[in-house]
Amino acid sequence: MKKTIIGLAIILSIASCKKDAQVCNCGRIINDDASDYSVTIRNSCSGNEKKFYLTPGDWMNAFVGNDYCITNVTSW
Repeated sequence: MKKTIIGLAIILSIASCKKDAQVCNCGRIINDDASDYSVTIRNSCSGNEKKFYLTPGDWMNAFVGNDYCITNVTSW
């Protein structure tokens, strides 16, 4: 009986574990455009590419090849 209870407790504790939610709003900048302060970012999770328009100050700090996170989206 004792082994059954311990086994059940182990199974329940393993089954109740959840994976941490993966943050999918970041990616690598693959292109930028000075005419409209935009960057094209390849999502780290999905591999999709999307163009984002930044403020001039943010655009000045976003370099092609660097990782960048967009805070007003959850994924793309």
